[in-house]
Amino acid sequence: MKKILFSAFILFSTIGWAEAQAPAADVNKVVNADKDFDKLIERKGIKEGFLAVADPEGIVFKPNVVNITEFYNNIDKQAGTLKQRANFGRISANGDLAFTAGPYVYQNGTDDTDKVFGDYVSIWRAEGDNNLKLLINLGIQHPEPEQDPVSDFKNPDSARQVAPSKDPFAGKKIILATDNVFNHSLSISTLASYKEFLSPEGRYYFPGFEPMTGQDKVMKFIDNEAISITAQTTNGGRSTSNDLAYTYGKARIKKGDIVSNYNYVRIWEQDADHKWDIVLEVFSAVENE
Repeated sequence: MKKILFSAFILFSTIGWAEAQAPAADVNKVVNADKDFDKLIERKGIKEGFLAVADPEGIVFKPNVVNITEFYNNIDKQAGTLKQRANFGRISANGDLAFTAGPYVYQNGTDDTDKVFGDYVSIWRAEGDNNLKLLINLGIQHPEPEQDPVSDFKNPDSARQVAPSKDPFAGKKIILATDNVFNHSLSISTLASYKEFLSPEGRYYFPGFEPMTGQDKVMKFIDNEAISITAQTTNGGRSTSNDLAYTYGKARIKKGDIVSNYNYVRIWEQDADHKWDIVLEVFSAVENE
C-alpha cells in the first residue's frame, strides 16, 4: 500500500512539475484570433463579425459603454466594409488576457474618397474553453498614414506563469487602485504623470493623430498641444499571471483652449521591477461618435 501511495505521489508531483514547466502562451494565439475576426467581418459583415467573437461581458463605446452583443443585436445592419490589421500585440503568460492594435480602413461606398482611416485597439479574454473572445474594442480616426507602422509582437516571460489566485478580485483591486493613482496624478501634472507611469516604449492613440510610440515622443506631443487631463476610472481587470491588465473610464481633456469629453482605455504591463506601466493608452472622442 505504501508503495502505491508513494507511486501516486510521484505521479501527481510529476504532472504538477510538467504543468509548471509548460511554455508560456504564444502571442500568435491573439494575432490569429485578430486575423480570424477580420476574415469574419469580410465574409459576414461588421455586425455578424462582432457578434461571432464577442465575450459575454464585452463592451464597445457608442459613444458610452454598451455591451457588444446588446448593441449589435439592436441594429439591423452596419453598412460598409472594414479591414483591420494588427501591428502591436501582447498576451499574458497564462494566456487568459491579450490585446491587439493596428490600422483599419472603413469604407461605405465604392469611391476611394469614402475611405475612413484610423487605428483600433482590441482586448481579448480567454473563456473556459481557452478560446479568446473580444472583451473591449474602440478606435480613433486620423488622416491616411504616409508609411506602414512597425510591427511589435512579443511573447510573455514563461517565468511569469503562476497558478490562478484563490482571490481573483485582489488583482483587480490593485490595478483599479493604480489607475486611480494615475488619474489623481494627472490632475496635478499631466507631463509628470506620463513620465512616471508610461512605459518607455508605450503607445499613445489620440483622435486626429497617428499613433505615437515612446515616452519622449508622447510627452513632446502633450507639451506641444498644451494637453491637460482629468479622468475617472470606471472598471478594469487583470490576468491571472499578474503581468497584463486593463482599465477604462472617462476623461475630460483640455487641448489648448478647447475642452472635450473622451472615453479612455489603458493597457498595463508589469516591468522587471514589478511596477505597473502603461504600455498603451487610447482616447475615443465622445462628441465624434
